[in-house]
Amino acid sequence: MATLQKIRSKGPLLVIVIGLALFAFIAGDAWKIFQPHQNQQNAGVVNGKKISAQEFQSMVEEFTRVQELLYGNHLSDDALTQARDGMWQSYVTYELVREEADKLGLTVTDEEIRQMIQEGTSPLLNNTPFVNPQTGMFDKTLMESIATQTSPDQALLIMNFVEKNLKQSLLVSKYQALVMSALISNPVSAQASFDGRVNETDLRMALLPYSSIADSTITVSQSEIKELYNKKKEQYKNLEETRNIQYIDYVVTPSEADRKATQDEVAASSIELEKASAADCVSIVRSSKSSIPYIDIPLTKNAFPGDIAARLDSAKVGEVYGPFYSQLDDSYNAIKILSEQMAPDSIEFRQMQVMGATLDATKKLADSIATALKNGADFEQLARKYNQTGASQWISSRMYEGQQLDMNSMKLVNALNTLAVKGVQNIDFGQFNVVLQVVNRKAMTTKYRVAVVKVPIKFSDETYNEAYNKINQFLAANQDYDSLVKNAEDNGYRLLAREGFASNEHVVGGVEGSHEALRWVFGADVKSVSPLYSCGRENEHLMIVALSGINKEGYRPMEQVEGTLRAEIMRDKKAEQLMAKMASVKTFDDAKALADVRTDSITHVSFASPAYVSIARSNEPTLGAAAGKVAVDQLSKPVKGNGGVYVFQPYNKTKLEEEYDAKSEEANLAVMNQNMASRFIFDLYQKGEVKDLRYLFF
Repeated sequence: MATLQKIRSKGPLLVIVIGLALFAFIAGDAWKIFQPHQNQQNAGVVNGKKISAQEFQSMVEEFTRVQELLYGNHLSDDALTQARDGMWQSYVTYELVREEADKLGLTVTDEEIRQMIQEGTSPLLNNTPFVNPQTGMFDKTLMESIATQTSPDQALLIMNFVEKNLKQSLLVSKYQALVMSALISNPVSAQASFDGRVNETDLRMALLPYSSIADSTITVSQSEIKELYNKKKEQYKNLEETRNIQYIDYVVTPSEADRKATQDEVAASSIELEKASAADCVSIVRSSKSSIPYIDIPLTKNAFPGDIAARLDSAKVGEVYGPFYSQLDDSYNAIKILSEQMAPDSIEFRQMQVMGATLDATKKLADSIATALKNGADFEQLARKYNQTGASQWISSRMYEGQQLDMNSMKLVNALNTLAVKGVQNIDFGQFNVVLQVVNRKAMTTKYRVAVVKVPIKFSDETYNEAYNKINQFLAANQDYDSLVKNAEDNGYRLLAREGFASNEHVVGGVEGSHEALRWVFGADVKSVSPLYSCGRENEHLMIVALSGINKEGYRPMEQVEGTLRAEIMRDKKAEQLMAKMASVKTFDDAKALADVRTDSITHVSFASPAYVSIARSNEPTLGAAAGKVAVDQLSKPVKGNGGVYVFQPYNKTKLEEEYDAKSEEANLAVMNQNMASRFIFDLYQKGEVKDLRYLFF
């Protein structure tokens, strides 16, 4: 199991991302999520092709199985959400590309995948589980060893999954390379790119800001707004239908009575700790519902929250410190240090697993091996006798602190912390024994066995019921949209607003567990009010949602963007006036004499590095483009910028000491083109009429 253990040791989750984040699938319950939507069975549509919820779940189950085999754990809720999004985007990307690839006759064969794996050099392989942690590169031997660490069926499942995703990822990569080849770099563009980077200008500037003209003096007509809207219409296109909502998110908090009750409970637990033996402290911590379980191994301060760690030096062994309140997590706490010792932070050790035909045979064999080692036998030679390497490995405190440890793991850690160098111990793990030898110890530090009673202050059932009944009564009296909006604030509820809310956001207002509210939003009529939802990790959020508008897929109405358009037209009209005002300026001193003018100087302005003008508080790319065309001591023509209208006068021009390398410049441009080529998926997305209906099921 060494290979699987190596993979698992890289973290609780190693999601397989192939190419353009291809195929990160998720875990979840298979059928219960489909039941509420039996009349709507599609999780999405891409290029007219429907993917049913059952098909989507089949992908889920495949990944779940591979995930469990390789990593031995389950995904957290947050990881599930992230993986679900990655899976959908990966599926959409592949389906969009596959349709175009079919038209071009672009394919990926099984032989190509076999050759890719055989050569082991493709960057795509570095996104598989078979990466050497020392080199960060694909390791073919690690992949091949999976077959020896799992059953044939399990190995086949893993390899089929990886090869399928490699095949699909390679197709996307091929198509991207084909698109990129149309964006070629050339010597002319390479020279222009080089010049734009190395030629810099230092200049003085005079600015007439747009704010120097009052908005009330500018008239903008509806016809002007409509004309600009028609020109910029493509910028105001919704790729998917969204919602405008207003909602109440009331968070239930503990009452003063709840706080006093928690304080009293921790005080009672601290009295019990004072009288208790070390063995009894375990049950006291458990019964107190402490958020920090007792772990029977010596731990460094780093294993504890900051508020606990800060008090360990003040506490005495065998005495109770507390109760005390911690603002860090709004909790009451009490601690009792059961023991304190100096122990190594890092330990080098080697081990030998021993298993005989029976438990008695196992014990006798392990005892004889341990005795031989204590009498000076060579560990590695003895290990090879039993078909093991006996190689040493290092373990540090941070590798096990904060982890959930079983009894066998705690036996191992306790032995490592107490054994001296060359010390040997035979540990009984039930079905087998492990003979342990410490090789080296370093970084001696203080370690503690501590019983911690940490009880976060939570609201009681009475407090929750009171809050729930109150907001439910408010909802009953304000079930129509206008009443809810009008009366929320007067009843002590803050009304929040959100425009452009999309179904792929998964939750409302960032509140965990509000998925049912989201489903309501995308199934409700405008001006309707939702039921009361209990959300959050502990149902502490009480939520009411009102649907104020629907933004249909397609072009946003002019009325929705009228404010933005009006501001742009107003700025352009101000620019015309300011440029006319600057047209008569002949010298920089003339510019300085203008009313409302602001002056400053900036250095190192280039085409590649647009200027940030502090007096305007804005980036000004136009200055970077214009500066290279004006000679030293010449006054520029008026330049329209983001913050106002400028004239400037260069006082110095420099060229960076860098030699022109045509191949290097063209290579840099190729990388830029590659980034541009990746945007092709956006065009395919629009063309493919993608529908994301996952919110109905997941």
